[in-house]
Amino acid sequence: MIGKCSEAESRPIVVKEKLIKELEDYFGSDLKRINHAKQVMNYADQLFCLEGGDGHIVIPASILHDVGIKVAEEKYGSSAGHFQEQEGPEIARIILLRLGFNAKDSEEICQIIRYHHSPGKIHTQNFKIIYDSDWLVNLKDEVDLKDKEKVKAIINRVFFTQSAKEIAQKKYL
Repeated sequence: MIGKCSEAESRPIVVKEKLIKELEDYFGSDLKRINHAKQVMNYADQLFCLEGGDGHIVIPASILHDVGIKVAEEKYGSSAGHFQEQEGPEIARIILLRLGFNAKDSEEICQIIRYHHSPGKIHTQNFKIIYDSDWLVNLKDEVDLKDKEKVKAIINRVFFTQSAKEIAQKKYL
C-alpha cells in the first residue's frame, strides 16, 4: 500500500479475491471485462490510499462497477453507460449478499454502480474514487493521446481527485 493507507484500512485480501472470483465466474471467458475491472480496482486501491474513503465500499464497487454490461448487451444490444447503470446494481446486490456484505454497505456499493457513468448524482468520496479510477483506465479509449492539449483539458475537466489528475498527467502526458 502507498500513501496513508494501511492494510487494516482496506477490505481483507480474502474478500477481494472472492469478489474477483465472482466476477470471473460471472463474465466467464470475457477477459476484456475482467481485466478492465482489475485495472479499475488497482487504481481504486491506490486512490483510496491517497485520498481516503471507505475501503469496504471502494474496493467492491471498483470490482463490480461494470457488472451490468453483460445483461445490457443481452437485453439492449448495447453496453452504453445508462444501460450498465440500470442493470448492474441488482446483479451486484446478489453477489454482495451471497458473500455476506451487510445491507448498508451493499446499498452504497449499488448506488455507486447505478451512477458510475453519471457524475453529479452522488458526491461521496467513495464515488469520486470509483469514477476517477474508471476514467484512469478508459481515458486512452476516449481521446487521441497524441493531442496533448486535449488530453490535458480532459484531465482537468473529468477527474474529481487531485491524485487521479496527477496519475493521469504522469501516465498520459
